[in-house]
Amino acid sequence: MAEGSSYDILVIGGGINGCGIARDAAGRGYSVLLAEMNDLASGTSSQSTKLVHGGLRYLEQYRFGLVREALTEREVLWAMAPHVIHPLRLVLPHHRGIRPAWLLRLGLFLYDHIGGRRLLPPARALDLRRDEAGRPLKPEYVKGSEFSDCWANDARLVVLNARSAADLGADIRTRCEVVAAERGASAWRVTLEDRRSGAREAVSARFLVNAAGPWVDHVLAGALGRAGAHNVRLVQGSHIVVRRKYGHDRAYFFQNGDGRIFFAIPYEDDFTLIGTTDRDYDGDPAEVRITAEEVDYLCAGASEYFREPVRPADVVWSFSGVRPLHDDGSTSAKDATRDYVLALDHPDGAAPLLNVFGGKITTYRRLAEAALERIGGLLGTRGRGAWTAHTALPGGDFPPLAFAEEVAALARDYPFLDRAHARRLVRLYGTLARGVLGQARSRADLGRCFGADLYEAEVDWLVRREWAASADDILWRRTKRGLVLTGDEAAGLEAYLRAAAPPAEGRPAR
Repeated sequence: MAEGSSYDILVIGGGINGCGIARDAAGRGYSVLLAEMNDLASGTSSQSTKLVHGGLRYLEQYRFGLVREALTEREVLWAMAPHVIHPLRLVLPHHRGIRPAWLLRLGLFLYDHIGGRRLLPPARALDLRRDEAGRPLKPEYVKGSEFSDCWANDARLVVLNARSAADLGADIRTRCEVVAAERGASAWRVTLEDRRSGAREAVSARFLVNAAGPWVDHVLAGALGRAGAHNVRLVQGSHIVVRRKYGHDRAYFFQNGDGRIFFAIPYEDDFTLIGTTDRDYDGDPAEVRITAEEVDYLCAGASEYFREPVRPADVVWSFSGVRPLHDDGSTSAKDATRDYVLALDHPDGAAPLLNVFGGKITTYRRLAEAALERIGGLLGTRGRGAWTAHTALPGGDFPPLAFAEEVAALARDYPFLDRAHARRLVRLYGTLARGVLGQARSRADLGRCFGADLYEAEVDWLVRREWAASADDILWRRTKRGLVLTGDEAAGLEAYLRAAAPPAEGRPAR
């Protein structure tokens, strides 16, 4: 087994929390290695409802602190990443017998005023008989409200944090599993295994962060040898995607008869995303799949609102993920806390371990700051302090309200792009879209077309700069082009990646 390098911090897990911590730490001057056993965002962090939101329903559970922190983060994250995060107006039809109108009005008033909203527009009442948002709905829905949150491309948010961390010097390794970790007096000796070649390497780290999401207890029980670890409650959340149900660009916030809420959200231009479910899960997180019962539940719930029913046969894609909620003893999955818990394990001055339980996309940056406070308290501070709130993620260096201008500028600089293609590239890469296109002066200069508007130049960028290694990485996490490519086209992409893909730029020079 090869002997490797020494690091200040080793982060286990390439989801949003792990990549957020790695980025923050690298930016403060620590040497960082991040090990992800699969692809970045291949677990929970690509299976969310794609919202950066305060959690309106948590207000009725009196979780004001959680809601305030999340609401404050909406505009912070939007400013950091205006390419992969954008404002979203949500329409809440009033439903007699579920939540009374006065309670909704009170909740929306608090939602508008406790989180430091500045650029997002405030809530307002709707007459659904006159407003365009009422047209897709059944005629009995005559009143409603509209409020602001943000939409996020969750998987890309993860990758951009990893890319930023690597640009700052972090060593990002995907398909790299931590198979053993031995604690010493001043450092951990960690054994890494490349899941493609089987090669093993031993590295050392002064601080170990377990941010493995649904696998956090598995890491504790396996690599760290702590049998019986039980800190997270696994909750399955499933979503369905159907052809676009309506013409406007707003989302719907629906209340189901069982008291749960779910959403219908414009998705990838031509589709509508409907979800999520909430049910306890006790299997292998890697094997989670949407069930027929969940499909029926989401279809039935949406059909209670839409004039045109949603049927299982309408589903063009579905996905299911496991949320690793901190196990607070709640009796039902929907009541379990969505807050995060950082548990520091530092016995008798030995090498420290920080376990990350829970959390969500919206508060990942604050979680990372809290983690770095713990790390700095033990390793000592390096360079600057908290810095991420005002620093754009790669490609996000343009004003939050200037997305349309960025699309227009890209289309002007590359006139062979149609408007939809230019918009998609800016939505994924922001100002780095020019790096993807390079010196191209025609479509032919972009190389082979794998289907739709996915060209060789973009594929090579994703492999070289964003750790993509398979067709699934590209089609379902980096671009969502899997929704429009055929099976044969996807197979052609996979064959190309096996034969010709260049290596990723994930490790700093040493």
